[in-house]
Formats: sequence, structure tokens, C-alpha cells
Amino acid sequence: MAKAQKKIILTGDRPTGRLHVGHYVGSLKQRVALQNSGEFDEVYIMIADAQALTDNADNPEKIRQNIIEVALDYLAVGLDPARVNLFIQSQIPELCEMTCFYMNLVTVSRLQRNPTVKSEIQMRNFASSIPAGFLTYPVSQAADITAFKATTVPTGEDQEPMLEQTREIVRAFNSIYGDVLVEPAIYLSANKVCLRLPGIDGRAKMSKSLGNCIYLSEPSDDLKKKVMSMFTDKNHLRVEDPGEVEGNPVFIYLDAFARDEHFAEFLPEYTNLDEMKAHYTRGGLGDVKVKKFLNNVLQAELAPIRERRRAYSRDIPEVYRILQEGSMRAREKAAQTMAEMKRAMKINYFDDTALIAEQAKRFAG
Repeated sequence: MAKAQKKIILTGDRPTGRLHVGHYVGSLKQRVALQNSGEFDEVYIMIADAQALTDNADNPEKIRQNIIEVALDYLAVGLDPARVNLFIQSQIPELCEMTCFYMNLVTVSRLQRNPTVKSEIQMRNFASSIPAGFLTYPVSQAADITAFKATTVPTGEDQEPMLEQTREIVRAFNSIYGDVLVEPAIYLSANKVCLRLPGIDGRAKMSKSLGNCIYLSEPSDDLKKKVMSMFTDKNHLRVEDPGEVEGNPVFIYLDAFARDEHFAEFLPEYTNLDEMKAHYTRGGLGDVKVKKFLNNVLQAELAPIRERRRAYSRDIPEVYRILQEGSMRAREKAAQTMAEMKRAMKINYFDDTALIAEQAKRFAG
């Protein structure tokens, strides 16, 4: 009877700053749920510092300092190093080796057609001065995924072109060398409304560079100031005016965070969010009242995360130990895959006793 394929997760984040509530509702909360689900045999969560250097090569200190920030956020939201492997990408040299081999299986024109790469090149204003490392980071991402034989990659729909690039590389490798690599499947959140929170300034994207984020580690007073400054419906000028909830950042955040028990605790005049939305839509509900409720909801959600982060930050050497141990386990897995690849590619010269014997016989005369 064939051995059942292991179910393995690979996902991660670039260490370009502290993680924010957009990361939390879009991926981190889901990762904790997947970790606790018991469905997966192995979970690898990567701090993608090598990928971050593709467009931050002139500022490595930024990446270096943010490794620990991301690690603290991971631990604070409930990722458990006893159940997942938290590791640093650059500490797994096999990933660079795999990337090198995969480069032979991808054309430059294919990389340039990747929709995700095209949009990110435009966003960063690279124009014709595209760093080669940035252009080829989908190949590096394929190495990250296949090194651990990941069957599942939790990510957003916008990353599907990147995952398809990985599947193409897997098919090409397996077609040429034999079945070694595993084709990954995307894992999308069931809660589509929470996949991308807008910035507090109303912009579509929450971004550290735009300064419109609410960080997971946001102090209580700063959190309140940010919530009370949030954009709402620009046409909702007076309390009695009808308001628009569709596309309203405050209500998008409430969609992501508010639960019925929050109303029971903080605003019992409403049973649930639908009742509050109906009141806002017909008029008679002011923005300040809605924002105060959102602040209470976010304070309740983020307070335990802040506390866990503070606890871990009191022992930074222990956090680095967790990352080192996770990186060692990750490297063992990647090295095993790399060895299988080299055997398939017939470049395992020193381990191939049949080759050595054959060549010895050939030259013996």
C-alpha cells in the first residue's frame, strides 16, 4: 500500500518592519488556526530576509533589525515553536542552490510576464532598472516552497501567479529528472472580506511606507488615536445623515474584528454588526460612536497579543534560540530534498558508487 503523502505548509513574511493588523487578519490568524487544526504534519514559517534584500540590498541593517520584530509578532499572535518551524530564509543555503538549478528551467520572458512581478515592479518604480534578484524572486520562492515539499501555501489570491510559476518549475523538473518535487496548492482564507484591510487614511492598501498602519504591537493610547482619526464615509457629515458602510474603512475593520460578544460587552444597544450597519445606513448614528466601539474591539483583540510580545521581549536570546533551532530543522529538511534532487540530476558524484566503479573500469584499460 502506497505511503500517504504528508501534508506540509510553507508560508512567511518579509522582515521590512513590524507586522500590522492587515497581516493579522490576512494571514497570521489563519496560520494559528492551521497550526492548531491537527490537519498538517509539518508547518514551516519563514522570515524571508533574502527575498527582502532583493529591493533593500543597500540597507541590510533594516532587514537585520526587523528579523526580531517579525519573530516577536509571530510568537505574540500564538505561533508555537513546539508545533511549527520558525526559520530565517538566509540560514538555509540549500535554497540558493535550488534557485540556481531552477533558473535553467525558466525563461526571462516568462518571469517578465508574471502579473505579480509586473505590478510590484510598477509599484516600486523600477522601470528598466530592475534588480536581477527582484526579477527572479519567483524562482527563489519556488525553491522556498519545494525545499520542504510543501503541499499547501496559505496566501492571498494575488499570489496565485507566483504559485503557478512554482508549479511550472516542479513540472519541468519532474519531467526532465523524475518525480522528486511536489506541486503545491494555494490555501485561501474563507473570510474574503478580511483578506486585505485598507489603511486608516482610506487608501486601499495598508502600508508601512505610507504610515497608515495599525501595528499589532501598537500601544493602547496610539491605537486609540489612530482609530479616532480613521476615514469614514466622506458624505456622512452629520449624525442624522444616512451613511455608507460599503467601502467605509471603519466598517471594514468591524467586519474583520467585531463579534456579537463585543456588542454585549461594549455596545449592548445593538445585538450584532448588522443592526449597527442598518442604523448607520438610515441615519442617526455618528462616526465618533462607531469609532469608539471599534477602538474597544481592537483593544480587546490586541491587548493579549501586546502582553505576549512584552513577555517574549524580556528574553531576546531565547527568541534567537527558537529561530536558530527552527532554522536547523528547516535546513535538515531542505538538505534531504536537495540530496534527492542531486541524485535525480546525476550530480551526486561522490555518493554514486556505481559511477565511480564504472569510471574506474573504463580507465583501467
